Amino acid sequence: MTPATRRKVLKQGSALATLVACGLLTAPQARALADTAAFELKTMDEALKALGGTPADSNDIIITSPDIAENGAVVPVAVTSNLPKTQEIYIVVDKNPFPLTAGFMIPAGTDAFVSTRVKMGQSANIHVIVKADGKLYAARKETKVTLGGCGG
Repeated sequence: MTPATRRKVLKQGSALATLVACGLLTAPQARALADTAAFELKTMDEALKALGGTPADSNDIIITSPDIAENGAVVPVAVTSNLPKTQEIYIVVDKNPFPLTAGFMIPAGTDAFVSTRVKMGQSANIHVIVKADGKLYAARKETKVTLGGCGG
């Protein structure tokens, strides 16, 4: 980490801590703001490392996305996790310029279901990483894109 980057992290961390201490921001909200750097990583391996390592494959994660998306700028993706104690759900598109596409915190006692639209520059696998009971699990589904959405 360069000195300028270290300074930036310290400034941002101090600002977030102050907002939490004043009650203007909750701790989970501050964590979400601090974790935005993971969305700027450029490779699938870097994204997985930022999320906590290599996940185990799971059949308890259901991904709903089109087999063929006509427009990569708006690809609908829905995820259901049947894993007990699901805490977080992440969507990673391996061929995008920035693979980590979306992240969701799942409050305890709620259904682990999310639905969103993602951009896809080209045909790729959509990976879903789920953190449940402190462990990482993954599933993937291929979606073909006929018109790119990430500058295509």
